[in-house]
Amino acid sequence: MKLKDINKICVVGAGNMGHQISMLAALNGFKVDCIDSSREQLDKAEEFADSYLPGRVSKGKLTEEEASRIRANLVFTQDIEAGAAEADFAVEAVTEVLEVKKKIFRQLDRIMPPKAVITTNSSFFVSSLLAGETKRPDKVCNMHFFNPALVMKCVEVVKGQHTAEETAELTMELARYLGKVPVLLKKEIYGFLVNRILAAINNEALYLLETEVASAEDIDSAVTNALGHPLGPFSLMDLTGIDLSYHITMERYRETGAAADKPSPTIVEKYAKGEWGKKTGIGFYCYTD
Repeated sequence: MKLKDINKICVVGAGNMGHQISMLAALNGFKVDCIDSSREQLDKAEEFADSYLPGRVSKGKLTEEEASRIRANLVFTQDIEAGAAEADFAVEAVTEVLEVKKKIFRQLDRIMPPKAVITTNSSFFVSSLLAGETKRPDKVCNMHFFNPALVMKCVEVVKGQHTAEETAELTMELARYLGKVPVLLKKEIYGFLVNRILAAINNEALYLLETEVASAEDIDSAVTNALGHPLGPFSLMDLTGIDLSYHITMERYRETGAAADKPSPTIVEKYAKGEWGKKTGIGFYCYTD
């Protein structure tokens, strides 16, 4: 399959990543079905679309006609059967729980046309953990966007041993067409490129916080003002979600059983308290104002 053969994209998961990936695809001319089992999540995604597009018009980035056409091509639905039936390309963007992802891949494989490509936006899980749930492992790979997906340029495309060269090339080409700067990982590795580097930074930042070497604010300040990062590690964890950090680390710990892979006490405590960052109004920082 070539890029010109992709007319409709389905995105499974209407959360923070899913609804922005859906909008990104619609902005670039694709018909898009954003699918989620949660009506509440879909309502939030639809509210975002209905505020984002008029905002682009008011800034002169889109005409009224363009915005109307984009909105007409963007469907939010709980019906995975209808949403995926005619899709040529899928991006799974559900929560970082392996069994949930496996279920989605089984559904998509059953519903989508045999030629269609199925990708996962997972931050950590390699697609070989999911490809076996399908009858098309050669058409499965990682397509990992970064948060916020409408803004961040990098997309990691991870080619497993099961992934056909054509699939990896098509995914790279699609990412470029969406205005991104994709990087290709020639083989699978846990955490890919960016998150392996990021995890090392976050783990060290948490160690410095928990041993009372410095506050979260001062650690963030040092990273932004000395290393030039746009956000410090604690601000970034608040943005991406402390619940996400917890789930990813717990999945890794379940896989390895290594004590070093357990989530830090601070992450466990904040997860248990529901202090998940911006999405809940409090994390390492308070966002209620």
